[in-house]
Parts: sequence; structure tokens; C-alpha cells
Amino acid sequence: MFRIKQLGLLVIIAVTFSACSEYHKVLNKGTTEDQYKLATQLFEEGSYNKSINLFEKVIPKYGAKPQMERIQYMVGEANFKTKSYELAAYYFERFIGNYPSSSKIEDATFLAAQSYYYDSPKSSRDQANTHKALTALQNFIDKFPESEKIKEANQYYDDLATRLEKKAFDIAKQYYITEKYQAAIMAFDIFIEDNFGTEYKEEALAYKFLAAYKLAMNSAEFKKEERINNATASYDRLKKNFPESERLKEFSSKLEDLNKELEKLKELYAKYTKNGL
Repeated sequence: MFRIKQLGLLVIIAVTFSACSEYHKVLNKGTTEDQYKLATQLFEEGSYNKSINLFEKVIPKYGAKPQMERIQYMVGEANFKTKSYELAAYYFERFIGNYPSSSKIEDATFLAAQSYYYDSPKSSRDQANTHKALTALQNFIDKFPESEKIKEANQYYDDLATRLEKKAFDIAKQYYITEKYQAAIMAFDIFIEDNFGTEYKEEALAYKFLAAYKLAMNSAEFKKEERINNATASYDRLKKNFPESERLKEFSSKLEDLNKELEKLKELYAKYTKNGL
């Protein structure tokens, strides 16, 4: 039994070695036709990295030949399968541009968008690829509204849109954390305007009030009244949009501080007026 297992193992090793030997022989010294045939075979067997290496040899030589349509699609899919999403998107975009009437155009358009989606970073990093993914997904949704993949495409789109919302919210919040209160107020205003219905709206309004509160309380006397009124208006906006918000209880003491500070200003102005100053 042991000898049989040994023989079986030797057969597997021999077959594997032979296959590897054939691959390297065709890769380095094979004809273009041999490279194309083996690349296609390896692709169909799921040996995507080897098939990519062979296809890269073939591509410059096939040019505008009919096989190039199939080659470009397979190279795109092989890169997608090996998680080389940037390259996959590149080849699918080329395929879409070169073969708009192909029977594979719907699949290629979706896979290009999906490649951009998987290549999109988390919200804390640069979002250039996220914008590319959103554009590609919107393109797919517009072109193939009846596609079986439309639900999945919409889910990807919503996820990416949420990432961008989170990125914009985090930028505005960072202004607050670093005590750049005027910049924070402006950033939260832009965020709320650009992201109607966002899940971060309550937090955005809360942080805007906090920024306005701290700006008002730390302002010079001649700027205080206007800034106190702006902070109070921010509180009222939070209350109007989220009347049940827990943040309102938390901010009630700050609202009292603003009102007291405003009363002090009025008394001060009255004193100056009385003394003719």
C-alpha cells in the first residue's frame, strides 16, 4: 500500500513537472499560436497568472485580429480573478471601448465597475478610485437598467456614496477637533447641503453647534453678539430636525451659557449707551 502511494505521488510530480516544463517552453520559445492556445487552456483551467503571462506575449502580435476581442476579455477576467483590480479595470475599459457591440459588453461593463469598487479604499484614504467606481457603476446602471446585476450594482453604488459621505464628515469633524471652528462650521454646512438625507446629519448639526458655541464664547466682544446668535440658530436647527435627539439635553447648559453671555453683552451695551460712550 505504501509503495502504491509512493508511485501515485511520483506520477503526480512527473505530470506537474511536465506541465511546468511545457508552460515554460511555450512561454519562452513557443510560436504565437502555441502561446495563444496554451493561454486559453490555462485560463479555462483556472491557472490565471500563467495565462496572463502568456497573453501578455500574445497581445502585441495579434493586434486587430478577431481573436483580440476574446483575449482582452480573458485578460481582464484573469486579472479580476487574481484580485489585480486596477489592471482588470484597465483591460475591461479597453474592451468596452474597442468592442461596444460585443455580446460580452454587459458583463465587461459590470466587471469594470466591480473592479473599481474593489479597488476603492476606505473612507480615511484618498477617494479618487471611489469616484471612478461611482462613475463606472452609474454608467452600468444607465446602460443596463434591466440587468440581473442591477441590484448588486446599486448596492455597490450606495456603499461607495456612504464612504464619500463619511470622508466629508470626517474632514469637517477634523476642523472641529483642531479648533478651526469657522472652517468646521463652513464644512458642516457644505456637507449637509451636499448630502441631503445622510445618516450623519444629526452628528453634523451637533458638531456645527459645538463649533459655533466655542467660536462665540471665545470671540472678541465686538464679534460676540452675531456669533452667539449664529450658535443659537444652530441649536434651533438641530432641535427642529431632531426634536428627540439626546444631544439636545447635553447642549442645554451650553445654550444657557450663550443666553447668559448675550445678557451680559446687552447690559454692557446699555451701560456704554447710558454713559454716552
